[in-house]
Amino acid sequence: MIGAIIGDIAGSTYEFSGCKETGIDLFPIASDFTDDSILTIATAEALLTDGDYQAAYRRLGRIYPHPMGGYGSRFMDWLRSDTPQPYNSYGNGSAMRVGPIGFARDSMDSPCPSQHGRVASQIPASK
Repeated sequence: MIGAIIGDIAGSTYEFSGCKETGIDLFPIASDFTDDSILTIATAEALLTDGDYQAAYRRLGRIYPHPMGGYGSRFMDWLRSDTPQPYNSYGNGSAMRVGPIGFARDSMDSPCPSQHGRVASQIPASK
């Protein structure tokens, strides 16, 4: 999870630039966390508390309403809604935020928390 967040910050200034250079600064001055870091942390929060992913995503999304790169417009509509519903997101947000789910297992022999992955993928992606 820490590696994912570091990678998110390091890539934040290059994500939409089309940069193909290899000799780049790892953390340029403008680097910052994005919606992917925020929602990864929200996933971890849900896992470590009551398992309410929707509440965690909405709470942190509202605390950080304008991350670098921004949330997608459909996610923002979901975030602002009084009655949020899944909206068949077309983004890759669920893949970006599942990192903490691996930490929900105590060992390779413990049951896989498949319900966590399923829930995390059904809550709208941020793009």
